[in-house]
Amino acid sequence: MEWTLEVVVVPVSDVDRAKAFYADGLGFTLDHDRTFGEGVRIVQLTPPGSGCSIVFGRGAVPEMPPGSLKGLQLVVKDLPKAHATLVERGVEVSGIEVYGMGEWDGKADLDNVGFVHFADPDGNAWTIQQISSRR
Repeated sequence: MEWTLEVVVVPVSDVDRAKAFYADGLGFTLDHDRTFGEGVRIVQLTPPGSGCSIVFGRGAVPEMPPGSLKGLQLVVKDLPKAHATLVERGVEVSGIEVYGMGEWDGKADLDNVGFVHFADPDGNAWTIQQISSRR
């Protein structure tokens, strides 16, 4: 039996601001932005190449304090390229770090140990890890 993670709820305070950050800043694909009746809005976006989406909104999503989600992790094959893309898009990101060694020197192999950190406008914390090959 397969179990797939399909959606992660991200708690935000301003749906439009979050939508702009994830779509324009991070380049996530907008799957839908729908309003159902009075006071219910659901926005779903998917990172490029991912089988799992994020969802936020008001009315029909679980109540969580905005910014309380920590530890979400994205994986890329080329961390320096991902870092440069986010910087170009105006996203505030950490420098590239090598786990246990600190700031990347531009030479060390980043596979499985390279990380970049950022937060959305509400403070939900994300990490990007480079995994170029899997065992």
